[in-house]
Amino acid sequence: MDGQDKKFNSKIIFAMLVAVIIGILIAFFYSYAQSQAKMDFLNEEKDLLIKDINLMKADVDRLSALDEVNEIELESSKFRVQQLLDSVGRLNFTVERLREFKSELRRLEAKNDSLKLKNNFLRYNNMVLSEKYAESKRKIEELESASNSLAEADQQQKEKIKELNEEPKIKNYLQLRNSEGGGFRERSGKPIRTNKASIIQKLRGCVTVVADSEAINEERIIYFQFLGPDMRVIEDNANTITVNGNVYSKRIKLLLNSEDFIVCDFITIPEGSLKEGIYTLNIFEDERLLTNTEFQLK
Repeated sequence: MDGQDKKFNSKIIFAMLVAVIIGILIAFFYSYAQSQAKMDFLNEEKDLLIKDINLMKADVDRLSALDEVNEIELESSKFRVQQLLDSVGRLNFTVERLREFKSELRRLEAKNDSLKLKNNFLRYNNMVLSEKYAESKRKIEELESASNSLAEADQQQKEKIKELNEEPKIKNYLQLRNSEGGGFRERSGKPIRTNKASIIQKLRGCVTVVADSEAINEERIIYFQFLGPDMRVIEDNANTITVNGNVYSKRIKLLLNSEDFIVCDFITIPEGSLKEGIYTLNIFEDERLLTNTEFQLK
């Protein structure tokens, strides 16, 4: 009886040992499975972290290529990103290290976002400056154009003044007096004065030129303009003289001297071409009317 009890107890102890061993094996395999799962998770997180760091590195490199933010800040970010990337690739991961690297990554992302904001601000400022530069350039071109126009106008004015200065100046117009006009017919080659319009063959004008001590030996030009009762210019042998749009009957050249002298000149007309009425003799120098007189033909 005692031997049976001993065998039974031995079997129980053996069964318990087997159960303990099986429990230990189950616990070991469970722990191994958990560790393997954790390692797989850490490896996946490591790969994701490396991917995020590489993306950030590319972003920092892009900002560096744009050369639109502070160079010192860019170099600092590039160094820290590379340092973090080297650390991730070199070290064995734990959950605590993963948390540290994630925290560092978040800080770098925040700094990178700040660099992006600065870059956007600088790009906006560059755009505003470009618009202001274009506007300033347009205004400068307008001012240059206006300046050139003013310079051309000023040059033209100077040339005009020069031309006026080079033109012969007539200080004073002639002083005339005792102007008179009348009609004449020819008999035996001699002119005979008459006021009968139908037989007049010539109209004569006379005027006294007053001496001018400052114009001795100067040549002057005066113009006789005979007007009929209809105020039309009477032609000399069917010819008239036009100067600057003004029509005259006769052009007379004078040589001034130190004494008063009388100037008389004729125009020839067809006999019978005149009508009764009041006739006018206007005497001009250049385009200025110096004197006039009227005479009547019957």
